[in-house]
Amino acid sequence: MDNIWRQRFSSGYKRLARPIMATSTDHAHSHRLIWHSHEHGQLVHAVTGIVRVLTPQGAWTVAPRQALWISPGTDHELHMIGKVSMRGLRIEPDTASWLWPECRLIRVDPLLRELILGMLEDPAEYEPDSNAALIVPLLLRKLRDAEAVAHGKLPLPRDKRLVKICEVLICSPANNDPMTLLCDRVGTSVRTLNRRFKEETGLTFGQWRQHLRLTEAVCQLSLGQSVNSVARDMGYATANAFSAMFRRTLGEPPQRYLRSSRI
Repeated sequence: MDNIWRQRFSSGYKRLARPIMATSTDHAHSHRLIWHSHEHGQLVHAVTGIVRVLTPQGAWTVAPRQALWISPGTDHELHMIGKVSMRGLRIEPDTASWLWPECRLIRVDPLLRELILGMLEDPAEYEPDSNAALIVPLLLRKLRDAEAVAHGKLPLPRDKRLVKICEVLICSPANNDPMTLLCDRVGTSVRTLNRRFKEETGLTFGQWRQHLRLTEAVCQLSLGQSVNSVARDMGYATANAFSAMFRRTLGEPPQRYLRSSRI
């Protein structure tokens, strides 16, 4: 809600009991938290399972070694992939001046993970001299310095013609239709498609399609699907070709990536 509407019509913002609070929830596979928003910031982190976060700007796939900062006021929906043990944070916007104004995927190193878990050992409304209160300054420092993950977001374009193409591919990631055919279906040219995709998503169309397949692959692999099966479902002729793409983008072959993601 824009500030002008909040000031005129809001019943008043109720602050969190503490400027930063840890949360713990467990969810079954395919559980969905429907569209909503918070006036405070939220850090989504799962120690097991994968969380897919949808926003109006795009989709984020959050693996166990990662966390997504959802900025205050951002509409979002959460989908659970596998059994998810979520251990996150809620943070008042004025807690630190550097808090990011937009969603941001970060890497969670072992110390940051332990600091989040350590806060959960005290009550949610912890005392000023508690361990949780002592953890807060270091936790904020670790958050501020956390490495951003560049490949985590699948952005969506705004152009309705491009959105229609995205819908086709999201429903069928293995779709290998050439760009000329996809453009003909929505009444645009290949040149326009390439230009508008780059302008509106920051990615070329080819990069976007590959990124879609990568995020879908991570989800399927986390559910125990074989590399051969996932490669076929993502439209790759061979498992080797799929594994090469996976390693080139994420730095590790599929099975090693998943093993290292299980903290």
